[in-house]
Amino acid sequence: MILPIVAYGNPVLKRVADEITSDYPDLSELIENMWETMYAAHGVGLAAPQIGLSIRLFVIDASLFVNEIDALKDLKKVFINPIIEEEQGELWSFNEGCLSIPDVREDVSRKEEIVVSYVDENFTPQQLKLNGLAARVVQHEYDHIQGVLFTDHLSPLKKRLIKKRLTSISKGSVSVEYRMKFPKKSKR
Repeated sequence: MILPIVAYGNPVLKRVADEITSDYPDLSELIENMWETMYAAHGVGLAAPQIGLSIRLFVIDASLFVNEIDALKDLKKVFINPIIEEEQGELWSFNEGCLSIPDVREDVSRKEEIVVSYVDENFTPQQLKLNGLAARVVQHEYDHIQGVLFTDHLSPLKKRLIKKRLTSISKGSVSVEYRMKFPKKSKR
């Protein structure tokens, strides 16, 4: 089932999410719904807070970038209770966007290499060492479960320059091709 994606301004996007256990209710169905929602919105990743659930879960399928970087073809994974153990290397900028913040893209600097530990959908412990775009995608989704948005990484000047656009998004004054829930949309 395709779920609505919560828009900028919803408090769930600013909350540090809670860990879950293997007996989380209807977890398999939730994960399937998250895949379906992400694909319907043409996303590369989707975190549970983006569908209104403050839990430490995100899904990633970076195959969208495969034409550019072949190493991403196998980055289709479910991350439950992840922890970024290490971030290293140089900071590098890349233009990021977010399904919860449609039509806003900005350059964000992140470390080029990470080590992430997590459990998969079967609650089997995993650890990955990622670099480049693969690391960036995980860092972006990880931020979501930490209550951080990519706009939080911007300079104060950049934040002021996009403030009106962010306010418009929270009010639902944006055109999107996927279902969204807007926190400040007037109910007429």
